[in-house]
Amino acid sequence: MKPQEYCAQKTAQSGSSFYYSFLFLDKNKRNAITALYAFCREVDDIVDGTMDEYVARSKLSWWAEEIEKMWAGTSQHPVTLALQNFIQPFNLEQKYFELIIEGMLMDLEQRNYETMDQLNQYCYRAASAVGVLSANIFGYSHSSTLIYAEKLGLALQLTNILRDVKEDLSRGRIYIPLEELDKVEIKRENLRGSVGTKAFDNLIVNQANIAHDLFDSAHSNLHTDDRESQKTGLIMSAIYRKLLGKIASKPSRSFIKRQSLTPIYKLWIAWRVWSNP
Repeated sequence: MKPQEYCAQKTAQSGSSFYYSFLFLDKNKRNAITALYAFCREVDDIVDGTMDEYVARSKLSWWAEEIEKMWAGTSQHPVTLALQNFIQPFNLEQKYFELIIEGMLMDLEQRNYETMDQLNQYCYRAASAVGVLSANIFGYSHSSTLIYAEKLGLALQLTNILRDVKEDLSRGRIYIPLEELDKVEIKRENLRGSVGTKAFDNLIVNQANIAHDLFDSAHSNLHTDDRESQKTGLIMSAIYRKLLGKIASKPSRSFIKRQSLTPIYKLWIAWRVWSNP
């Protein structure tokens, strides 16, 4: 299997909403963003799928070395072999790949965060770094568009956190900051027991409002000249805002079934955003 084929398969298998935002790109940009997303899946799957922390750290260390080899032109993995072709054309910077790996290491080191500022530091590494790399692939003319990409990454990650509260709890993790739990008088050890209460609903709605504000702030920093080139990110934003609204409308429902949008609905959103001038 060729490196790009491997990346395409990895992306398609994930079933992610991001897949639908890639469909309208030209072949070169689609291949680049698919390779980037495949890299993100590789390192994220290590954290979520490796029970032994030592093994997980070893694997992430291997990926850190593989990123260095990618810049030296000696990488071995199909994902880095694919990515290597896009470093120069899209001006991809090594430091952002390293930040993504740092974010994955934070997943191993921290089970919860005390404040929103601390959570944002994690989200910057795990998501905003991806946003900046993506913005480079899509193309931009104004520096404010990188601020848009950073804030959009934060908003997307916060939405993922709200979607995955139950799943994260099963792994012993609470990503919603403990100061936010304090505001609605929920004890960290009783988050699961609070499901179905008004306090839990308020907690999720409060976090959803923070994410909505981040989406708004991101869009306000997107220069109009760059709107066309950044439509893939706008598709991601539109899909995730719909998902966020669904989660916030019935917060406890996520503990019954993981919330998602249907593939046809996501495709419709993607088409609508792409066709809108």
